Amino acid sequence: MQFQTAVPAVLTLLTVLSQIGLGFYVLLTLLSRFFGPADRFHKRLTAAIARNARVLALTVVLTATSGSLFYSEVLKYNPCLLCWYQRIFMYPQTVLLGLGILKNDRHVADYSLAFSLIGGIIAAFHYWGQVSASSILPCPVVGFSASCSQRFSLEYGYITIPMMSLTAFTLIGALMVIYRLRKSR
Repeated sequence: MQFQTAVPAVLTLLTVLSQIGLGFYVLLTLLSRFFGPADRFHKRLTAAIARNARVLALTVVLTATSGSLFYSEVLKYNPCLLCWYQRIFMYPQTVLLGLGILKNDRHVADYSLAFSLIGGIIAAFHYWGQVSASSILPCPVVGFSASCSQRFSLEYGYITIPMMSLTAFTLIGALMVIYRLRKSR
């Protein structure tokens, strides 16, 4: 039973840490425009991220994929229609990024970025529907699917499963943008 509470706690912590890391990087990017030492640190950090971006993105994808499977297969939360759409844009990235790394294909970032952008838009819409209790979500309880407005978990007052998904898509997208920008120079 502890395993069933520890995994969601770890996934929530990883979500918060990812959001903090993304926020720090954006702040550092803004500061680097005006403050010399921040600019030097930003360049070194960006170079380190770019060198490892595909592996970091694959790690995020594997964690997100494992997490979604944990929620549906272990905790038995039925995924709603929007959850399925998000999975459509997350799961293939395991193969896509894995092959991109093995073949050293730098164009994999373009494909991953496209998947992450579409998946992130769906996740943002899903999250908005959950927190606003909007009735425009496309999936009432019918058939095998749960309602899209149903919150299976709510941590720290804002982290739901769609927020975890949105954070993962955003992080993957940011990593791919950094990778592409550094490789184009």
